[in-house]
Amino acid sequence: MKTQNLLPFFLFICCSALYGQESTQLDNLIKLYNSYPENAEKLGAADDIFELTKKSDPQVALDYAHKALEIAKNIGFREGEAKAYKNLGFYHHFHYTPDSVPFYLEKAAKTFKTLHNEKEVFASLLEWTRFENLEGNFSKAKKLADSIIVLAEKMENGKMLIDALQRKSTIHLDKGEFKLAIEQLLNASRILDTLNPPNPIKQAIVDVGIGRTEMLRNNSEAFLNYLNKGLKTFQNLDDTYWLAITYMELGSAHYHLKDYRKAYENYSASLQESYKMKRDDFVAANFGNIGAVYMEQGDYDKALEYHFKSNNLAIKRGSINNQIIAYNDIGSAYFLKKDYTNSLVNFSNAIQLADSINSLDNLSDAYLERAEVYEAMGNHHMALEDLKAFQKLNDSVFNLTKSQQIEELKTQYDTEKKEQQIALQEKEITVLEQKAEISTLQKVLLGGLLVLSLFGFYGIRQKLKRNKLEKQKVDIELAFKKKELTTHALHLAKKNEVLEGLKQKAQELKEKEESKKGYQQLIRTINFDLQDDNNWQNFSRYFEEVHKDFNSNVKSKYPQVTSNELRLLALLKMNLSSKEIANILNISPEGIKKARYRLRKKLDITTEDSLQDLVLSL
Repeated sequence: MKTQNLLPFFLFICCSALYGQESTQLDNLIKLYNSYPENAEKLGAADDIFELTKKSDPQVALDYAHKALEIAKNIGFREGEAKAYKNLGFYHHFHYTPDSVPFYLEKAAKTFKTLHNEKEVFASLLEWTRFENLEGNFSKAKKLADSIIVLAEKMENGKMLIDALQRKSTIHLDKGEFKLAIEQLLNASRILDTLNPPNPIKQAIVDVGIGRTEMLRNNSEAFLNYLNKGLKTFQNLDDTYWLAITYMELGSAHYHLKDYRKAYENYSASLQESYKMKRDDFVAANFGNIGAVYMEQGDYDKALEYHFKSNNLAIKRGSINNQIIAYNDIGSAYFLKKDYTNSLVNFSNAIQLADSINSLDNLSDAYLERAEVYEAMGNHHMALEDLKAFQKLNDSVFNLTKSQQIEELKTQYDTEKKEQQIALQEKEITVLEQKAEISTLQKVLLGGLLVLSLFGFYGIRQKLKRNKLEKQKVDIELAFKKKELTTHALHLAKKNEVLEGLKQKAQELKEKEESKKGYQQLIRTINFDLQDDNNWQNFSRYFEEVHKDFNSNVKSKYPQVTSNELRLLALLKMNLSSKEIANILNISPEGIKKARYRLRKKLDITTEDSLQDLVLSL
């Protein structure tokens, strides 16, 4: 491990040498810029200076971007003006000045549109889409994504269409709509198959996108295959940018699988590529990820070292969301060291910042963890207050997440059916099962885990932790529903058994007594209760919540099945005994045997096949 820790210093030396070369190049460009009159050549030199310094020297880059815009306006060069708007939009996005990004990118798109330069319109709108998605403005992002899909289709440009579909996939992913995200990526992959010549880098980008989405769906075999496939392509192409992203994705995948050695190796490889690009955002994300690995391994001092590095870069970049995550990480490390005072300070910093930007998920995390700190310090009153705040926020996030999932189901339904609205309100278990599937790693509502984006790598560990708890919560709720169903079924069986016993007793008394009128009325009442459908309707409602679409599946495969046979199949699905089924249906055990025999014939099951196995598979 000591050798590995020399990596940042070694890369710093290499980058210093490269910086010297860049400085000389910059001096030459500035001299060239100053030598020109206000014309197209001067504008070109300003653009070159911007490109050279946009990452390494932001102030110089911003200065020359504005100079380029001024020159373009003065000489009436609309193409140069549009390019300057686009450069400023990209600059403010990269250096996170959120109010300026849509202003300049919209101007760029409109100006390019007047020049009939559809490719540049597409590029400006694509970046604007990505910005709105990063900000959590999903409705606006989706509208923009749809517009660039239409634009790419109009130009019949397969490469652009792939980029647009990938961007729309990112929006679905950030909303927790994993199925829709995969659909967009698979559509992109199909288009890639038609390209001639093939485009290996775009295919690899799509593969990495599918890999991350499968990781969020907890499909471990699939996500490692796709990520490794993408990695191999980027290694062959020596693509530093995508190597940094893919190594980071693989690090997170192995972190999720608790293989911390491989997680460390991949995060370190990503860090190496990030230094080459001078990407502070990637460097900061990898510092935080490596800190998390050390924390899992019990080396809390080393974890703090990397988390502080990550936070310092987040502060430098002005990223509030990433500062919140870093403060939470630092607070957790101090807590594990039993340094409760420093832990309390950092969780309080996280709470203050999260509250300032209304980041509900991060805020609830910080309240819960600070409650544990107060509890450890013996301050039970404050611990209780933080737990109350956590519960209130958690309920709010749950309801918002549930609404988002309902919206996803509606979107899927509208896309496929376009005929009627879905009745989601009455099917709570539908939402629960959808939630159980997609909440393996649920989206952080503000700040976001973004597929293949610049700022999305920070929050993945929080999502892994948060959504593991969320999935446990859903599993518990589903288990409760199943227990509720079983309890109701057994209660129904016991009730019918008791009523049947009372009926027989009344029949015996009736035969012994002279006055038979009162007993006859009692028997009629019991018969009415035994035949009452209300109990069965309640049972059916519970059953549908747990075994969604069972009845419709049976009817679809075996339309000849009667309603009474459907009841029998439902009870068999619960794996109840013949006696329990007989009591619930109010028929004799012999009648159950006959009913099962008739059902076997109707379902065309041979004597060697198991009716129970068939039912359980439905």
